Amino acid sequence: MFEFLKRNQLIKRGLASGKTRRRHLPNEMAQQLEYAKYVKVLIFAAFVAGLAALIFSGDQPEPTKNFVVALLFFGAAVIQLWINQPRTFVRSSRVLLVFGVIFVQLAATKAVLAVAASGTIAFLTPTSAAVVAPYAFAPLVLSVLLGRNHGLYAAIFIGLWTRLLFGDFDGPLLAMAVISGFVAVYLTLQVRKRSRLIRAGFGVGLTVWVLSLAFGLIGPIDLFTPGDNDWRLLAVQSALAFGNGILTATIVGGILPMIEHPFRITTDISWLELSDLNHPLLRRMTIEAPGTYHHSLVVANLAEAAAESIGANGTLCRVCAYFHDVGKLVKPDYFTENMNYERNPHDDLAPSMSALIILAHVKEGVDLALKHDLNRRIIDIIQEHHGTSLVYYFYKRALQQQEDARAGGKIMNMREEDVPEVKEESFRYAGPKPQTKESAIISLADMVESASRSLEKPTPQKIEQLVTDLIAQRVADKQLDECDLTLAELNTIAERFRFTLMTMLHTRIAYPKHDTKTVGTRDPSMRPDVMAVTRKPETAPPVSAA
Repeated sequence: MFEFLKRNQLIKRGLASGKTRRRHLPNEMAQQLEYAKYVKVLIFAAFVAGLAALIFSGDQPEPTKNFVVALLFFGAAVIQLWINQPRTFVRSSRVLLVFGVIFVQLAATKAVLAVAASGTIAFLTPTSAAVVAPYAFAPLVLSVLLGRNHGLYAAIFIGLWTRLLFGDFDGPLLAMAVISGFVAVYLTLQVRKRSRLIRAGFGVGLTVWVLSLAFGLIGPIDLFTPGDNDWRLLAVQSALAFGNGILTATIVGGILPMIEHPFRITTDISWLELSDLNHPLLRRMTIEAPGTYHHSLVVANLAEAAAESIGANGTLCRVCAYFHDVGKLVKPDYFTENMNYERNPHDDLAPSMSALIILAHVKEGVDLALKHDLNRRIIDIIQEHHGTSLVYYFYKRALQQQEDARAGGKIMNMREEDVPEVKEESFRYAGPKPQTKESAIISLADMVESASRSLEKPTPQKIEQLVTDLIAQRVADKQLDECDLTLAELNTIAERFRFTLMTMLHTRIAYPKHDTKTVGTRDPSMRPDVMAVTRKPETAPPVSAA
């Protein structure tokens, strides 16, 4: 309270700025809950209680036996998640998402069984309920949100638990649940459009229909006397099988945005929506900082190509690269790509002040990103794309000025303590260092693209040497210590950078100047050129030598 009043007094006297920069600070309580063991225990206990409620409800035979088997399956599921997906297991929100989605599917299956047992819908019998059960719901959701391994995990254990809910069914039901889940995961390996979900739903529906025919869940069908078949019933059952997959995929496509925000997950579909270059910040950049805008586009191309070469998320890299330097909008003229060649504003500033302006663009970028409610991954990469690296140019300039001051001080008999001190920490970014592969790739792409602009007459050898040296410098400066990039992946990234830069910085041949002589001065003895233009139209566009 007193700090607030004191700040207001300073602002009124003109001794402080009225602007408050937004800060991206992690919520300590949320972080503690995210990694607390007792939270996972509560999630597991709630899931077991839900399983008990599903199994013991209704007129299911031998519910106690089925519940014991379900507990054994649950133990196997927890151990499997702990061994194969340790990053998911350690986070309470991910555990809640996995088991929450699985329970929703099991509850929906139980509801289908209850409706079939009640007889309220004529064509929905206990046998046809196996055709209508939403086998692909959890595999689809988890495959799109967390990856195919999570989708396969859900398909296997949901098949086992669904078998216990049906009770009377045996192998055919288990096979249908598992195979349908596998088909759903296979068809959602790269979902960049919502229409791919519908295609996956159609594939699941076709799988359910084929397996239902094979296991006799649709029919009966008499192949020898087709006239005796109940074609109306067969048509209804086939429609239910196909509609099962398509309706499930449609529901998944609708609820994905509602799941992404609370669990802080962004799918490729959402990243593509965020890649719209008409965002207000990007439109401002085209006008106020066109050099930074072009730089961001080139970094996006470099980062996306490098990410895809090592299996990282290329779409995420492209979108985050668009916004990584958005903080330069605050003072665009102080950055090389936007400078007026007639004047360098840093010539009038001390190196420490110049470095302060350069360093501040990260904090200003976070401020603008929070103001425009950008995705959290974008904000993280804005903070991390320079890590704790050194603003080398102004640091060396400050050291040179310090040496000059010392040399002059000896002549003027100045004391050593009167010479301004240069601290390396004052010329380093605040960090943190890149925490993910995508963040590290954007950091490297940003550095490589900026340095490549200084190459005179770029050749493949110069580009290769530049990329190799810059990446080696980042490794030596320990800027990549906190991300999980391997040396093999760094070599692949460097190779992709070299290839992309060579295609962008290629040279062109020198075109000869146009002959300004008119056609009328041509030697009359030469054969006339029927394709020659005797007069250039006034509205004709200029000739391009592209």
